[in-house]
Amino acid sequence: MKKETLAIHSSHLTDETAASIAAPIFLSTTFERSEDGSYPKGHMYSRNSSPNRQVLENALAQLEGGEIAFAFSSGLAAVNAVFQCLQSGDHVLMPQVGYYASYKLAEEIYGSWGLQVSQVDMTDLPAVEKAIQKNTQLIWVETPANPMLSLSDISAICQIASKKGIKVGVDNTLASPILQSPIALGADMVMHATTKYIGGHSDILGGALILKENNDWAKRILRVQILMGATPNPMDCYLLARGLKTLAVRMAQHSKNAAILAEKLEKHPAVEKVHYPGLPSHPQFELAKKQMPNGQSGMISIQLKAPENATQKFASSLQLFQQATSLGGVESLIEHRKSIEGPQSNTPGNLLRLSIGLEHADDLWADLSASLDKL
Repeated sequence: MKKETLAIHSSHLTDETAASIAAPIFLSTTFERSEDGSYPKGHMYSRNSSPNRQVLENALAQLEGGEIAFAFSSGLAAVNAVFQCLQSGDHVLMPQVGYYASYKLAEEIYGSWGLQVSQVDMTDLPAVEKAIQKNTQLIWVETPANPMLSLSDISAICQIASKKGIKVGVDNTLASPILQSPIALGADMVMHATTKYIGGHSDILGGALILKENNDWAKRILRVQILMGATPNPMDCYLLARGLKTLAVRMAQHSKNAAILAEKLEKHPAVEKVHYPGLPSHPQFELAKKQMPNGQSGMISIQLKAPENATQKFASSLQLFQQATSLGGVESLIEHRKSIEGPQSNTPGNLLRLSIGLEHADDLWADLSASLDKL
C-alpha cells in the first residue's frame, strides 16, 4: 500500500466491544492475568505496553519501513534512549547545524559519563568520512536540519558508515514519514519528535524511534523504554495515531504553502536570504528533489536585512504568525531561534524560523509582506 493508505489503515485499532470506527482509548494502567499467570491480551502494565501505544508503534514502523518502533513521551526522550544504548568511551558524530537540544544532551549529560561527541558539517561528505574515529559507533544525521534547513545525503552517509560498521540514525522530524524515507536510503534508525508534524495540532508532546531491524539495538532500546519510563500516555497515543490519518494531506498543503511563500520571500528587498530546500537557489536543491520528491515540507528560515533587535521586533509584529517555539501545527508560527538557543548558538541573529501552517497562502503573504514593507 502507498503511504497515504498506510497512514490511515495501519493506525486503526479494532474495537472488539462495539465495532466502532473511531478507536477506543484504553486508560487502564494494568491488565488482567489468566489463572496460569500469563497475560492473554499481551499487556501487563501500561509502562511496558498498552493497546493505544501498540497500534501507534506498529503504524510508525510500517510508515517508515522498519521492523519495530518505540514511542516516547518526547522527542528528546527518544534521542536519550539512543544515547543510553551507547557505552562510555564510544564516539558519536553529530551535525554542526541541527537541533540544539540534541547536541546539548549528548555533550552535557552523556559527555560527563564518558561519551565522546564531535560535530561535523554533514553536507560535506569528505569531512564526514574524515571525522570518523576508531571508536565511532553512531552517526546522527538531521535532515532537513534545524534551523538552517540544510540537507544531508542520507544514502551517501550510510554508504560511508556501512564500510566501517557504524550505525546511522536520522532525525526525520522536519520531513515526516510522508516526505522522506531514511530506512529505504540505508539508515538503521529514524527518530521523530511526534510533537511536530505527526501530532500536527500543537497539543501533544511525544517522540518515536523506528528501527530497520528488530536486532540487539532494538532490545536495548526496549529495555531503556521500559526501565526509564518515558512513555506516552494512552490519550496521547490515540491523538498521535489519529494525526497519522491526516498526515499525508497536511504535509502536501504545508509543502505547497511553504513553496509559494519561499518564492515570494526570496524576491522581497527586505530579505537577505531564504533557506528552503525547494528553491532552486538552495545549495542542495537537486538533493531535495531526489531525497524528498513529494515535497520539501513546511519549514522556511529567513535572514532579514536588519539587526537582531529589529528582527525580533519583526517577529512580534505579525498578525497571523504567532511567535512561539515548536513547529508542524496547523497554525503558522515564527521564532527567533538565537534567543532560544542562547549565547553559544551559531544561528545568525537576523534569522527567523517559520513553520508554515494550513492557512491560505495569500493571507499568510499579506501578513508577512505588510511587516516586511516597513523594514
